[in-house]
Amino acid sequence: TTYEVIDAFQPVVIKKDGSKELFDKNKLLNGLLKACQKRPVNAESVANEIEAEIQNSMHREITSSEIGEKAMDKLRQLDAVAYVRFASVYRQFKDIDTFMQELTKLLNDRG
Repeated sequence: TTYEVIDAFQPVVIKKDGSKELFDKNKLLNGLLKACQKRPVNAESVANEIEAEIQNSMHREITSSEIGEKAMDKLRQLDAVAYVRFASVYRQFKDIDTFMQELTKLLNDRG
């Protein structure tokens, strides 16, 4: 009898500096947990959804920017505070003006 085993598809993440590493849901989850701290958002559920999207896309490689954008899109829909927290770290807001631009954009999208 022959048994076939399907290897878990493990996409490679292309980081901003061009280096590559295997996708690690725990890295994503850690960032989401910080952004969602004391917020009514299940960070693990968001991380699972993003992981499933990446797995289902069947692309061998994905950029860290694409993963970050997926996280921000999901958080924007779920909780504005968690979204702004994540975006402030992900987009590396340098000053209050950059932060205010993102808040203004978020407010305009809601209204």
